[in-house]
Amino acid sequence: MVLVRYNPWQELKLQQRQINRLLDSAIMPSTLFEKAATQVPAEMQETEDAIHLKLEVPGIEAKDLDIQVTEDTVSITGERKSETKTEEKGVTRSEFRYGKFQRVFPLPAKIQNTDVTADYKDGILNLTLPKTKEEKNKVVKVNLQAAN
Repeated sequence: MVLVRYNPWQELKLQQRQINRLLDSAIMPSTLFEKAATQVPAEMQETEDAIHLKLEVPGIEAKDLDIQVTEDTVSITGERKSETKTEEKGVTRSEFRYGKFQRVFPLPAKIQNTDVTADYKDGILNLTLPKTKEEKNKVVKVNLQAAN
């Protein structure tokens, strides 16, 4: 049998480090804000004829968005530009994030990238990505074998 000396202070130090990490992330969640600045919320819906992609990009003008479509991916790049304000008195605090972002979406089916349509209104970008004729007519037969 091995005797191990118990040190209660060691456990308290461990708990203190964990609490400090938790409080640091709650007070200054910089990594969360950085991820939020680079992530654009999106919604994808697939129908029989097309794939519909909807992105939320408020505060960005259409000219600041770059959309590139291949037959199996969509890449959206943009930049949220900062506004410069000068104030003589007072303190300004901002939670807005500025800078470049990019999202690349792999598509579940091949699309006809020359027929893509886009609509941008009220900070919502809607892309309609029509499927290729081969994808529309694709039917897969599944053979089911009975278990003995």
